[in-house]
Amino acid sequence: MRIDKLLSNTGFGSRKEVKQLLKSGAVRIDDTSVKDAKTHVDPENQHITVNGETVVYREFIYLMMNKPPGYLSATEDNHQETVVDLLEHEDAIMEPFPVGRLDKDTEGFLLLTNDGQLSHQLLSPKKHVPKKYFAHVKGEVTEEDGQAFKEGVTLDDGYVTKPAALEIISAGEISHIYVTITEGKYHQVKRMFESVGKKVIFLKRVSMGPLELDEDLQKGEYRELTEEEIDMLRNAEKYEM
Repeated sequence: MRIDKLLSNTGFGSRKEVKQLLKSGAVRIDDTSVKDAKTHVDPENQHITVNGETVVYREFIYLMMNKPPGYLSATEDNHQETVVDLLEHEDAIMEPFPVGRLDKDTEGFLLLTNDGQLSHQLLSPKKHVPKKYFAHVKGEVTEEDGQAFKEGVTLDDGYVTKPAALEIISAGEISHIYVTITEGKYHQVKRMFESVGKKVIFLKRVSMGPLELDEDLQKGEYRELTEEEIDMLRNAEKYEM
């Protein structure tokens, strides 16, 4: 990795600012001053300092966010705010991206990482990683709906969903339910309820694989995952729906 990219990714400024740091002689690799921005460095095996401060490098970042409504699950948008806009600078420079999407008006558990391999593993249809949602549904949700979800329902475009688990907390004019799915089609939960004549009016993802949303996280807040939680995600396909 080039030294200018390393320093930029660890919070020492823009590429332009980093080049000024290098020119000033502030950067040292194994006690040797380095001024060329194109110098390649191995952060795992070389000691890098800036003005005597050790540079701590990490390749990947893993964040659990309690996504608020009104934000897009994207890295950038020309007109609307995205979940990346909620990140502190030192986290944003690691260039994490949302793993899967939550609709703009949907809130709850959202994983952001720059680990493409883990993202692919969690989103692969072959892995059947469960995602659990809490919802308010207009209309009385019935056990018949639960059976239909278990067998797979036909969406408006003719797609038949994979089996889903429906748990009815309360049923009435506004029903409160949990639903767990293992895929992520566009507006899937909303479209599944539309297929049985109901309408989702509130939706919140509460878990992904083995990880549940941290109850201490307020809307818009996030935290890094622990090593144990990262390992759990890497083995997420082993967890039953």
